[in-house]
Amino acid sequence: MQAPDLTRDASQRTNPRGSSVIVMLVAATFFMENLDGTIIATALPQMAQSFGLHPVDLSLGITSYLLTLAVFIPISGWAADRFGLRTIFGSAIAVFTVASVLCGMTSTLPMFTAARVLQGIGGAMMVPVGRLAVLRATPKDGLMRAISIITWPGLVAPVIGPPLGGFITTYSSWRWIFYLNLPLGIIGFALALRYLDNTREQAGRRFDFAGFMLCGLACTTLLYAMELVGRNDTPWFLTGALITAGVLASVAAWLHLRRTPEPVVDLKSLRIRTFAVAMGGGSLFRVSISAVPFLLPLMFQVGFGLNAFESGLLTLSVFAGNLSMKLVTTPIVRRYGFRSVLIVNGVIAAISLAVMSLIAPATPTWIVVAVLFASGLSRSLQFTALNTLSFADVPKAQMSGASALSSTLFQLTMGVGVALGAIALRLAEWMHGHGSQTVTAADFSIAFLIVAAVGLLGVADLFSLHRDAGAEVSGRKAKTGG
Repeated sequence: MQAPDLTRDASQRTNPRGSSVIVMLVAATFFMENLDGTIIATALPQMAQSFGLHPVDLSLGITSYLLTLAVFIPISGWAADRFGLRTIFGSAIAVFTVASVLCGMTSTLPMFTAARVLQGIGGAMMVPVGRLAVLRATPKDGLMRAISIITWPGLVAPVIGPPLGGFITTYSSWRWIFYLNLPLGIIGFALALRYLDNTREQAGRRFDFAGFMLCGLACTTLLYAMELVGRNDTPWFLTGALITAGVLASVAAWLHLRRTPEPVVDLKSLRIRTFAVAMGGGSLFRVSISAVPFLLPLMFQVGFGLNAFESGLLTLSVFAGNLSMKLVTTPIVRRYGFRSVLIVNGVIAAISLAVMSLIAPATPTWIVVAVLFASGLSRSLQFTALNTLSFADVPKAQMSGASALSSTLFQLTMGVGVALGAIALRLAEWMHGHGSQTVTAADFSIAFLIVAAVGLLGVADLFSLHRDAGAEVSGRKAKTGG
């Protein structure tokens, strides 16, 4: 039998059934990766009891995971080009699965943190390499549907993570939060071996060690500094030093990545207007949206006095809105185009966040559910449209670098979003003039207004898009003859 030609376009080598399996496989692994970033939040008290520690000390388990993702995502593109898509994606699933089991077996904080770091390394490879597999296996006219499918984990997982973690912790053990990844990981690994091609675009590309270190230092210091700012007892000298180091490392990384011939993160995709806008204004939108899963449970529990499970059930209204919008996202974008949809819906999404500031303990439940459902609709449409537009005009040869850069920024915006929510809450406490130990429902009102303002700022960048931006993917240009 003749060996397959690995130099051909991946969309020509993959049959429709195989392409669909790849999309669903990647969506499932994205769900696992995103879920593990939030699901342990409600399990921290029980975990702390198992480890004999204070629950606050367990925040290191969340931070170490997010920081590892941010640090290792940039090398995913190089790894996929060097060793092949199937090798890296399959290995990432295996590492993530084994690390999940280790997390469930640990009995001390250092052991748990080490397992979370290992899990973060696997997750860092799964996210961008999985997306790259979809981009290479999907033709342009099917890109919107594929991106729509693999986008929902980033929307759904942060919403259902806390209630699911609370349910498992309440009725079983926190360890099952991690053990549940075992069957999913085994199935995903088998499907990856069966359906993915082990394509390599630039197998001889050297590893940019200096770029990797600079990017890792910038991500780590800035994310950790923002986390410190959101704390009640912020060590301002350390925070200032971290911010300074992060800014200097970011500037050095930017200069290095622009000058080196084979950077760990390729910035050439930023010359493409649609990609640049999706990474610019789109990142501000993602930051504001990422603050919501942090603020809502706190508002319902601390501000309204609900228990963890009741709070989680209310947040499922956002999840329902996310899924409902998936049914009509493609027709809407094809009817009106990316630019109009992103601008109008971006404003609606920001308004929906601002409306959350009007929710009070006495607000009827059906109104709360309606507001959260509407917010879920708008954020889902914006997320899918931005993610699809990101790669609408990116050539196949630049997909690897663009995917790594997009995934890195996406992970950073998630971390920054949580930090923004904490900082906004601290600002609200300061404005109301009461101590940080007495958070009130009114504090959340101001916090949501601040978050909404950040989301609205992201809309400004969208006006620079051309009227027919991403028309090849949306199909609108062909229909209108424009």
